[in-house]
Amino acid sequence: MRKKLDLVLEDVVIEAVAAEGKALAKIDGTVLFVPFAVPGDIVDVRVTKKKNNYMEGKIIEIKKPSDMRLEPFCSHFGVCGGCSWQPLPYSEQLKAKQQQVWDQLVRIGHLQIPEISPIIGSDKTIYYRNKLEFTFSNRKWLENVEDMDNMSETDKYGLGFHVGRFFDKVLDIEHCYLQDSPSNEIRLKIKQIALEQGLKFFNIRDHSGYLRNMFVRTARDNQAMLIVSLAYDDKASREKLFDALLESLPGKITSLYYVINDKMNDTVGDLEPVLYYGAEAIWETMEGLRFKVGPKSFYQTNTAQAYKLYNVAREQAALTGKEVVYDLYTGTGTIAQFVSGKASKVIGIEYVREAIDDAIANSAGNGITNCEFFAGDMKDILTGDFIGVHGRPDVVILDPPRAGIHPDVAAVILSASPRRIVYVSCNPASQARDLAIMCADGRYSITHVQPVDMFPHTQHVENVVTLVKSE
Repeated sequence: MRKKLDLVLEDVVIEAVAAEGKALAKIDGTVLFVPFAVPGDIVDVRVTKKKNNYMEGKIIEIKKPSDMRLEPFCSHFGVCGGCSWQPLPYSEQLKAKQQQVWDQLVRIGHLQIPEISPIIGSDKTIYYRNKLEFTFSNRKWLENVEDMDNMSETDKYGLGFHVGRFFDKVLDIEHCYLQDSPSNEIRLKIKQIALEQGLKFFNIRDHSGYLRNMFVRTARDNQAMLIVSLAYDDKASREKLFDALLESLPGKITSLYYVINDKMNDTVGDLEPVLYYGAEAIWETMEGLRFKVGPKSFYQTNTAQAYKLYNVAREQAALTGKEVVYDLYTGTGTIAQFVSGKASKVIGIEYVREAIDDAIANSAGNGITNCEFFAGDMKDILTGDFIGVHGRPDVVILDPPRAGIHPDVAAVILSASPRRIVYVSCNPASQARDLAIMCADGRYSITHVQPVDMFPHTQHVENVVTLVKSE
């Protein structure tokens, strides 16, 4: 067995915000990473990991709080694992994210870039998400496990978020500040009714129980979609639960779906949602365009900030109305349609078939006739032959997953030789790697870097980088 550390460091002065949302201090030249700390805090820390060149630890006492430290607004702070920067003023969060972009692109990535534009902050720092997932558990997380011994079976049930890195620990959530009404009402009410009806919450270890997960999607005009994941098909239980829920929350739920998931994991992307009640989809509006959001649609989770992000992408594309634009990893075609009014033609490519179906429907519904969408693996679809058929892009806009783009995709983009590339990323580290490939031979130079904060109170940052082909 690994020997347990028993090292406490007293009166540690927290110096700065570090990577992955942690703060850092230096102890005799060794870097110490501490979560939930604020620069200026003086704390006692229990070391949880010790390596040759760094340590990790957790606060056991705040001896003297930093002058900038704020009181966390959420009762679940420090346990749920989300919104870990609540004690840090929002202005300081933005500074840390700006620094993170510089670190990844310049200090680590060694890229030549212009001065980074000031990060675009979010007007809303709470209730900004339009999608959340909650997990049912028959054994909720408690700080003191022994407290379970005095509880009834149903008192042990929880509905909320996974705790930290533990796959089987679920924190029962009372109020979440991430998603606006009626998200909290729906979650609390379905839990109440399920308990009253004696329905079994899922046990992820032995794969028993009925209720597995639930997803809530909302739009800015108070539309709400609920998708419930059930472990097996039980028509009577399902109808009794859903009918009671709809009756108790009149007008709150626009669309109610369920999926039957009898697999060993919680993923539902490969399962078919079944509409139980209401509209097929909810709708979001952006600059006169309407976007259909179904149970499996991809849509940026901070709608208001997505609008700012898309504005940056469109501005950096510098379109005149004559260009062929390729929107890679197009999702439901949001960016493609957003720039279509200033382009000759837009080609959108996305892996998820359902997302492309939504893109086609959205485009038709918005009266857009110059967008074409294709579904499939990017490295398989985007080939020289494909470009030969659909035209060489003047501008490429890409917004890939966190892992970035496949080297084959980068190679095809470079061979297509667009005059401008606009790279939108939720992970500056993988973005820096890809940019190094694109700029390696000097054909492209980086002309603009614009961070956008999509997720207040977290370390995550979106970043838009523009590359222009050398003359």
